[in-house]
Amino acid sequence: MATPRNPPYGTPQAPLLTVHGQAELEVDPEIARLAVTLTARGRDRRTTLDDLTHRNTATLTLIKSYGEAVADLSTGALSLTPELGQHGRGERVRTYHGTVHLTADLTDFTALGELATRLADLDLTTVDGPWWTLRPHSPAHRRARQQAVHDALRRAREYAEALDTTLAALIELADTGSAVTGLHPQTRRTARMTRSAATAKDESTPEPLDLEPQRQQVRAEVSAHFTMNPPQL
Repeated sequence: MATPRNPPYGTPQAPLLTVHGQAELEVDPEIARLAVTLTARGRDRRTTLDDLTHRNTATLTLIKSYGEAVADLSTGALSLTPELGQHGRGERVRTYHGTVHLTADLTDFTALGELATRLADLDLTTVDGPWWTLRPHSPAHRRARQQAVHDALRRAREYAEALDTTLAALIELADTGSAVTGLHPQTRRTARMTRSAATAKDESTPEPLDLEPQRQQVRAEVSAHFTMNPPQL
């Protein structure tokens, strides 16, 4: 974010005018993000690690099978933690607990519900999301910035018109803020789905979830400094 410098002082021959412009757009999201946590437990360290590795491989294969619908797939933290027994002398490992965290960004929302449901149907797997957002270089950001500049110029012209004069020159234009938020964040649709091995059943593929995209609000703000032609006061 650019930080505006101290603007120069105006003079009677070139009065200084400072205005702020802003814009707010409501647009459809471009990315849906799913967070997937894979879990494995066992009394033997190597067996637990092998189970976690197999589960991770199967999950990655499933996500990659959706091809171009998945814009990005990344692996986060991996942990394999021994849990010690609470009774008895010495440090004795009771069980091992392993986790892997994956993140998948989808741009094809027609595949989102099906993939989220199939991931949640895997054993010892937790799915969080979706979280809706825009691409970092989305055209919506450019439109919001341009509209903010147009708003600043409109305001400056209105002030100059009120003084029965016109703008002379632009001295400085600064980007003072931008943000992207989901509309009505208190009702943001976020599902948390978990299936354990104990409750897993041999059944057909579950019905895909119906996940409605959450529209995004894009905001941009600018500060502009103009000089004006001397008004007749």
